Amino acid sequence: TGGFMLAEGAGGLLSGSLALVADAAHMLTDSAALGLAGAAFRIARRPADARRSYGYHRFQVLAAFVNGGVMIALAGWIIFEAALRITAPEPVLAWPMLVIAVMGLMVNIAAYVMLHSGDRENLNIRGAALHVIGDLLGSVAAIIAAIVILVTGWMPIDPILSVLVAGLVLRSAWVLVRRSSHILLEGAPENFDIDAVRRELFQTMPDILDIHHIHAWTLGDGKTILTLHATVDEKTGHAQVLGGIKSLLRDHFGISHSTVQIESRSCPDE
Repeated sequence: TGGFMLAEGAGGLLSGSLALVADAAHMLTDSAALGLAGAAFRIARRPADARRSYGYHRFQVLAAFVNGGVMIALAGWIIFEAALRITAPEPVLAWPMLVIAVMGLMVNIAAYVMLHSGDRENLNIRGAALHVIGDLLGSVAAIIAAIVILVTGWMPIDPILSVLVAGLVLRSAWVLVRRSSHILLEGAPENFDIDAVRRELFQTMPDILDIHHIHAWTLGDGKTILTLHATVDEKTGHAQVLGGIKSLLRDHFGISHSTVQIESRSCPDE
């Protein structure tokens, strides 16, 4: 990706094509983004230590957030440049533009196939794939623009298609930033229903008098972590209730990592 970015950038400047320049700019950020994504996987494998008791899993989410933010900024720049080109169209050399765009499309398809074979739910991979999809769409737009210019000579098609590609990338980047920021802000995992957990515990374990301080979050690799306080009668065996709660969380909700505090009187945190 980085190697072809140099060829495409030079071709865009020589041919005067904003679509090629925009795609080359995508590839420039992609080279850094793919490197960041790869580094995130390596760092995430590091074991937990005294300062980071959960390990380095969140680094992948952070990489996805950065990648999404960069794509939003880049899409904004492309839209701004395209607006200037639409009001004052510049000549474009269509044949060099077409050849370079086709080569870029082949490079981006190969990169996308490699990423598509990975974990599609991993935000880090999705962030890397988003950059490649942006390049792929940019190459397609450049091909279409080159063909239109060859056939009709209509120059504004180049910046117009650049805006369309930037809009598609902007939408995907916003979804990525929203999801990754939700995880970084310790938001509840997707499809997690705290009321359903509370309701199931009350129905299954009548010894529980009250449930409070329920908190759930994810490290970013799909692993949900939950903490809660449960109030029970003083005569009830705490170990039995604790085991029942943990079993229910694991078997019914797929939560294998939970911290449960059993209380017989008022909550000491209140």
